Amino acid sequence: MMKRRFPALLSLNFAISVFKDPTHITRSISSGKASLLGNLRMLATRVCLRARLSSQRRCLRFNYTKEFLRWGLRPPGFYQNWHIGVRVKASKKLVAFITGIPVTMRVRGEVVRMAEVNFLCVHKKLRSKRLAPVMIKEVTRRIHLENIWQAAYTAGVLLPTPAATCQYWHRTLNPKKLIDIGFSWLGDRMTMSRTIKLYRLPTSTATPGLRKMELRDVLSVTRLLQNYLSRFIVAPTFDEDEVEHWLLPQENVVESYVVESPETHEITDFFSFYALPSSILNNPSYSTLKTAYSFYNVSTRTPLIQLFQDALVVAKQKDYDVFNALDVMDNGPLMRDLKFGQGDGQLYYYLYNYRLREALKPSELGLVLL
Repeated sequence: MMKRRFPALLSLNFAISVFKDPTHITRSISSGKASLLGNLRMLATRVCLRARLSSQRRCLRFNYTKEFLRWGLRPPGFYQNWHIGVRVKASKKLVAFITGIPVTMRVRGEVVRMAEVNFLCVHKKLRSKRLAPVMIKEVTRRIHLENIWQAAYTAGVLLPTPAATCQYWHRTLNPKKLIDIGFSWLGDRMTMSRTIKLYRLPTSTATPGLRKMELRDVLSVTRLLQNYLSRFIVAPTFDEDEVEHWLLPQENVVESYVVESPETHEITDFFSFYALPSSILNNPSYSTLKTAYSFYNVSTRTPLIQLFQDALVVAKQKDYDVFNALDVMDNGPLMRDLKFGQGDGQLYYYLYNYRLREALKPSELGLVLL
């Protein structure tokens, strides 16, 4: 299998010409066509996305790197014109953004070609202009042009009607930093030294044969992942090219580790997590929170709780501050045993133009969206 090589800079097509009448938005919004061809335009995208979401404690803001955006927006078969942006005429500032990527999903045994819609952001000064519905309508139209009629997306707000309601869990890796920035706090009758001891992890992983995933592992990981995801009511189906793209390790983007049997050299298990740092607001001591998010994990020989523990150890070794996970797939029952704390918000999964008879339990969902 040939390894695909991406250009050094991300090139996206911001096709804004679909807004035939700019007055539908506002006269100050331009309706032209632009390409994201250099560091300045990449920076504009990152600045727009950084404003997308702050935590409920108002101390954090996502800080998307260009490597993360390239990974998240350019999977195999992506459509450039599903990446849509709006700029101010005078300043050329990017003030709104939405994306879609193609995905093959299996829903109750039926294979459905879908889009994953993500990264919707609108500048806070324009949110009263109802620009978001226009962006959603336009990306939907473009998806329909490719004969794709269903989509999956997530939101932190409750809309009619979620396919599943999931809970975020957080595992402290650097307790002092998290407490100092207000992400967490000392428990009752707890001191800082006791808290540090509580969350202390082993200095090395426990699973024999654990190593970083390599290109030669793609076929084995694909088979493991396909077999595992077939257990869930809603889950993507990944081919080898997609597994290579989504799971082959990239520094500060995605980490994947496989378990290779010392006797047979068979790949029996793997875990993965991706990196999404946050800027720390209004803190003189810290500027960045390094956050890992659990991605896809498959256990056939190694207990899943041991795999998860090894993932925490690897993340700690790589200086992550916190490890986040959703209670999807088989994650839920492990959270408290691994000293994860329940988050203060929920993530709602939605299916567009596909009706389920009843909402899914998180354990029936095999999908993780960035």
